[in-house]
Formats: sequence, C-alpha cells, structure tokens
Amino acid sequence: MKLSFLGAADCVTGSRHLLDLGGQRLLLDCGLFQGFKQLRERNWAGLGAAAASIDAVLLSHAHLDHSGYIPALRSQGFKGQVFSTQATRDLCEVLLLDSAHLQEEDARRANRQGSSKHAKALPLYTVNDTKKALTHFVGLPRDGRIKLGHGQSQAEVRFTPVGHLLGACAISVRSQGKTLVYSGDVGRNNDLLMPGPQRVEEADYLLIESTYGNRSHPPEDVQARLAQILRNTFKRGGTVLLPSFAVGRAQALLLVLQRLRETGELDQNIPIYLDSPMALQATELTIKHKKLLRIGASDAAGLCDGVKLITKGADSLKLAGQLASPRAQPSIVISASGMATGGRVLNYIETLAPQARHHIAFPGFQVGGTRGAKMVDGAREIKLHGKYIAVNAEVSHLEGFSGHADADGLMAWLRGFKKPPSQVFVVHGEAAASDALRSRIQDELAWPVRVPQHGETVEL
Repeated sequence: MKLSFLGAADCVTGSRHLLDLGGQRLLLDCGLFQGFKQLRERNWAGLGAAAASIDAVLLSHAHLDHSGYIPALRSQGFKGQVFSTQATRDLCEVLLLDSAHLQEEDARRANRQGSSKHAKALPLYTVNDTKKALTHFVGLPRDGRIKLGHGQSQAEVRFTPVGHLLGACAISVRSQGKTLVYSGDVGRNNDLLMPGPQRVEEADYLLIESTYGNRSHPPEDVQARLAQILRNTFKRGGTVLLPSFAVGRAQALLLVLQRLRETGELDQNIPIYLDSPMALQATELTIKHKKLLRIGASDAAGLCDGVKLITKGADSLKLAGQLASPRAQPSIVISASGMATGGRVLNYIETLAPQARHHIAFPGFQVGGTRGAKMVDGAREIKLHGKYIAVNAEVSHLEGFSGHADADGLMAWLRGFKKPPSQVFVVHGEAAASDALRSRIQDELAWPVRVPQHGETVEL
C-alpha cells in the first residue's frame, strides 16, 4: 500500500490523497487549490498521477477545495466513479456547475480585456465538462458502506458523518488487513446547523485535517455578536454586508437572523437580501436534507421567510448602487463568495467598502492570499476589477460561525480512537496550523505523527 500526497499537504487547500492498493488506486478527495497565486497555478499542473489510472474517487464533502478538481480529472481521462453521500452529490451539482460558470466568465473577461498572459485564456473546465463529470457520481446514505475492487486489492469503504456540512463524512478504507482513515473536514460540536462529528474508533493510518490546528474559537455568542454589529451599524445609517459561502454558512446566517427577528433584536422592517442564486439552491437542498440537521423541520423550512431574494445579475448591480446612496435604508446583505474571491459580493464591496458607515463582516475561514484574508488583516485598499478600492468600512471576522472544529475539537475527535494509529499524517492546514496540531498530537497523545510534503509518497 502506498499513499501519495498530491494536495493539501503543505497548505489548507487542494485536498487530493492517492491510495495505491497494488491492483486498485483510490483518490481521497479531488479539490481545487485556492488562495495564493502560486497555489492556484497548481490546478494547471495536472494531478501528479495519470487520471486514467485512478479507479475511483472517494469524496468527503462538497466544498470546492475538496471536490472542485473532479471535472478536470474527468477531462484528463478519469473513467471511474465518484462515491459520496447523496447530500454531497446534490451539493456538488450546485457548486461544480457554479465553479465552471465562473471560470468560463473569467476567461471571457480576460480575453476581452487582453489581460491573459496566453494568446487565449481558457477555463480549467467548462459547464459541459462538469455535466459529464456529474454522471460519474454515486450517492450513498450518510453512513454508507461499499466494497471496491477484487482480490488482494479489494477495499471496504465506510463513510462516517463528521458534521461540518451537509453530507460531510470521514472516510475509512480497509484493505489487506489494514485500515486507513481520512478525516475530511471535522465539524464543531456546537455548530448551528449540523450535529457534532461522530467518532471513528479504529485506524492503522490516519489523515487528520488541521484548518484550525493552532487556534481556538472565541467563546462568544455569535447571535449576540452579530446583533451588536447590526445595532452599531444601523445607528450610523450603514448597511451590513456578510460575504458568505453559499453552502452551509449562508444558511447558518439566515437561521441566526430569523432568531434575532423572533426575539425582537432585529427590526422586522430592516430588509434582509440574499444575493446568491447558489445560496438559494443550497438552502433548498438544506430543506430537502433536513433530517441531517440539528434544527427542527420548521426552522429549516423558514430560513428564507421575509428575505428578499436577488436572482438577476442586473438587480444585484442596481441594489449595490442603491445601498451606497446616503439616503439608502440600512440593510443586511448576504452574498457570495465567502472569501471575496469572485461572485456578486464584489459588487457590494466595490460600492460599500469606501464608505465608513458600512460594516463588512466575514463569517468564515479566510484562506491566505484571498481578498477576504487581506481585509480581515487590515488592508486599507484592495484590488478589484483591475483597480484599487479604498477600504474605509468597518471590517470584522465572525469566527464563531466557522464550521470547522478548532484545535481542541480536533484533539477531542482524535481521542475517540480506541488505540493509537501506527502513523498519523497532518494535512489540510497552513504550515503553522499543521505543525501546531502535530506538536499537540505528539505531546498529548504520544502518537507517531508527521506533516507530509506536497508530492510525497509513503509506503504503508
């Protein structure tokens, strides 16, 4: 058995881990690299293994840094199946098609502006590529079990829910008398929408994510914190912009805003705008898969009650302009993308960021190199649509909305194993986070642990 780290081994993005069983090759996640330019360029460098040689993809969840390379893999010759929970498959249809659409738009814009270094800018993959890739998906129950392959290289695969996102699971692969467990992204015990992560009890080899490996979530009441931001911003006549991931985070924000309305902390007359067609689709899927949530069916069904839905691009541009007017009514806008890397949220940042009365609150993890990370770190100007925009609006980071377990949460999940694994690999984290978690595992659990390097292959 061999394990190759083709992504998320030296960064928090691009999860791709290739398990070679001799007669069968399984790819654990197939994500996009995001953030810093030198990481994004890896998306164009190929997988690091022949796509046609891979028999199946085992997908932990739908976020693009875990699933977003699948259409490119298919275009490069992958002919196998993609196994995930049904909820993950449903979300991937939304996320991957949107990713392809944005890539096509970016390529067209670069060609119009002549800003590409190449004779003709091309998308990494197209909508048509994505539709073909989606035919390879096989949806399983949330705790699904399957057998893949034959003979000595046969693998028994199990999906175990770990919170974080609809359908998200850890993946266990047992073959040749050994079990490898890949955590995927581990959720929080006190998540607003998702139940806490289920434990996995046995692993000979373990891949553990480390997104928050060096951090603790603030002990704040996210509902009270958001209520305070709203009050302070409305007093000075401003609008609160919430750049949000369309899947998971947008629905958590809608839930909290509905609760603030119910308690009277948010005036019923303050408009709430949801400007993200993908977030609307994801909300519909959240309601469809409401049995996976920790909230009641009525709370799930009422997420968009009284919310103004912006579906047309022209209406998005119009609203962004209107809210910048000194006479505009204070409002709340939820729009994607969550790290301000693209999407309609850029319309609002362009018009609202220069004005001090507004507030831009980022309710999710910000990958280094993204506009969101720069703004949270205090940047007073950002580059947007080819020009620099002043950031005079108040900016804050609502880490309490994160869907990731923090360092203590990850350690608590690890303590659920009955005996130490033979080897632990710390992946999917920025360098400081991965090394901090490695150190805690070594010091507190005394387990064999290391942080692998990008492109490294190890014998199991």
